[in-house]
Amino acid sequence: ICTKIVVDKHAGEIAAGRLFSGTLTSGQDVHMIMSKRIVRLQQISVYNGAKRETVESAPAGNIIGLVGLKGVFSGETVSSVADMEPFEAIKHIFEPVITKAIEAKKPSDLPKLIEVLRQVNKEDPTIKVEINEETGEHLISGMGELHLEVIENRIKTEKGVDVTTSPPIVVYRETITREGPEVEGKSPNKHNKFYIKVAPLEEDIYAAIKKGEINEGRVKKKDEQLWKALEACSMNSKTSRRVRNVFNGNLLIDMTRGIVHVGEVIEMVMDAFEDVMTSGPLAREPCMRMKVMIMDIKLHEDAIHRGPAQVLPAVRDSLRGALINAGPLIFEPVQVLQLDAPVEHMGDLSKLVQNRRG
Repeated sequence: ICTKIVVDKHAGEIAAGRLFSGTLTSGQDVHMIMSKRIVRLQQISVYNGAKRETVESAPAGNIIGLVGLKGVFSGETVSSVADMEPFEAIKHIFEPVITKAIEAKKPSDLPKLIEVLRQVNKEDPTIKVEINEETGEHLISGMGELHLEVIENRIKTEKGVDVTTSPPIVVYRETITREGPEVEGKSPNKHNKFYIKVAPLEEDIYAAIKKGEINEGRVKKKDEQLWKALEACSMNSKTSRRVRNVFNGNLLIDMTRGIVHVGEVIEMVMDAFEDVMTSGPLAREPCMRMKVMIMDIKLHEDAIHRGPAQVLPAVRDSLRGALINAGPLIFEPVQVLQLDAPVEHMGDLSKLVQNRRG
């Protein structure tokens, strides 16, 4: 199992991990089980402390580095056998809570910075890298100020890119406190209407999503595993079969019946749902722990009048209106810390904690 990705300036991506059984040989073809691809090992290394030494083959029990696994990610299972059951995915308990904007000091270094940020994201899966479409800023999010400072220092020293960063800001989350009324959304041409209502997601279902017992993603036909997982929580069997999307701890449920042409617009509805869940109505922050129910849809008979330019705004407007009418709320992350210090330093520590709203 690959537990860490290291980017070397000479060898490229090196997948580090433990070899649990058998022997790997340089030049051997192996299967990347989760990616469903066959690749050839270009180089095998064993770690001697921090030093990496190239070898022709490595037996089971070693911590090894593999070169040649293009597109590998942390948690990938590599095997010489195609139909092997993969190892359990590596889960990260915490989500990023602090965000900084980062930019290159020299404009000419911008392409290099983008490549470096991609590498950093692969090396450390707890770092989230994204581009703000409105401002064009590159944003990095991490577990705390120290975490981001370490990453910033690595970009400067190891990657050789001079950067400047903004002051850190806290990552917030939006949610709702009660079930809201049904809200109508009309397309710009007024020929299509969507009726949506929202309600808080049950705590046991949200917990199951966070634990990985309920997989996120768009639901394919007859997903028995998802239905059983939802029914094992607090959802009845009829409703569980109407779930169309699980996204960032939120559910999209299609409660409509007998709507003609719904199959043509459902993907667009899911696109709009994901847009709003990524950027909520209160502060454009990600939404969490809510279920969105499509109660009714009225579509124009002519396909040209129900394209993306008509469907997306209608669903987005309806969903944002439903959220505003359901007691919206903003959450901020809180860390629980225990500080032990001599009595003479208690005054200084108290000031420091109070400055952080502790």
